Amino acid sequence: MRTDLFQSCGLNVSRETIDRLEALLAVMVKWNAKINLVSRSSLADAWSRHIVDSAQIYGLAPENTKNWADLGSGGGFPGLVIAAIAVELNPDLCVTLVEADQRKATFLRQASQELALNTKVMSDRIENIEPLRAEVLSARALAPLDMLCGFVARHLAPNGAALFPKGETYTQEIQAAQLNWRFEASIKISVTEPKAVILKLKDLTHV
Repeated sequence: MRTDLFQSCGLNVSRETIDRLEALLAVMVKWNAKINLVSRSSLADAWSRHIVDSAQIYGLAPENTKNWADLGSGGGFPGLVIAAIAVELNPDLCVTLVEADQRKATFLRQASQELALNTKVMSDRIENIEPLRAEVLSARALAPLDMLCGFVARHLAPNGAALFPKGETYTQEIQAAQLNWRFEASIKISVTEPKAVILKLKDLTHV
């Protein structure tokens, strides 16, 4: 059952939240026929590949977070999933979705409106917007960790945490990033892909 998959992420959600996420997936699939939000090959297993894969990131965030920023939100993963779960588990959370592609930004706004999600969409380049001072920062399949650290330095609040899903080459990415940055990193094995992880970064400073 789909609720069982969520429990593997450490989340207990109601049937209403599952329905909301299914509605999100339906909206994404509809838009994906017009613009390339996610690869079409991933749609056959979209619940695990996109919904649960994003939901596990929510489970690693500090409780009672109010200001979450998702960079390069694209098809809404993980940003829209985070916002959809928060409707039930943390209604005060606002998710800022940063997406430079205007068509994808339009999708993010439309999906948020249809599902009554508490989001703010910023359609500009990440490096151009004013510092967001987010308590939690996320980005999925956006850039190498070294570049992501630059975004963390600009947009994460001093005591905040960054959550980045990474593939099996994550150790090399950490080593490359440590040439320019110092940070505290914790590693959580992905519940959807045993060779993938979620990196949690804190206390980042430039070398």
